[in-house]
Amino acid sequence: MKFGTKTIHAGQEFDPTTGAIMTPIYQTSTYVQASPGDHKGYEYSRTGNPTRNALEQNLAALENGKYGLCFGSGMSAIDAIIKLLSPGDEVISNNDLYGGTYRIFTTIFENYGIKFHFTAMDDTKEIESLINENTKMLWVETPTNPMLNIIDIEKLGQISKKHKLIFVVDNIIYY
Repeated sequence: MKFGTKTIHAGQEFDPTTGAIMTPIYQTSTYVQASPGDHKGYEYSRTGNPTRNALEQNLAALENGKYGLCFGSGMSAIDAIIKLLSPGDEVISNNDLYGGTYRIFTTIFENYGIKFHFTAMDDTKEIESLINENTKMLWVETPTNPMLNIIDIEKLGQISKKHKLIFVVDNIIYY
């Protein structure tokens, strides 16, 4: 599919109960189960929902990815991503970072043995000097908050690939 078609149709399947072409918005919180754990793919909306599933499939298709994940807030996404790491792992991040992200890194995840390095993201030599055998992730925010600095994602993506790091780009939309 071309991009325009993907934006409309990717991740969409007709609704088997009504025949609706576009995925209906399911606002229910719970689903009928024949017995505990014996369900039709959905049990509770916090663990899965047909509407969210369609959105995740659509976003994955738009990005030519295998998977897409949606969260109720940016902080819940941050929490899930950092939980990919283990005690002793290290993260390099920009020093001009949203306060909530900085606080969850330093007051929550540092207590679980994850080390964070905060640095300017315009100096690739400094970034590479921080990379060691424990470095597992490069986390950047662009535009940064609060200074609205723009980070060269392509350049940092190359560094991440070179060192086999998980590369996270947190994008904030300002109105």
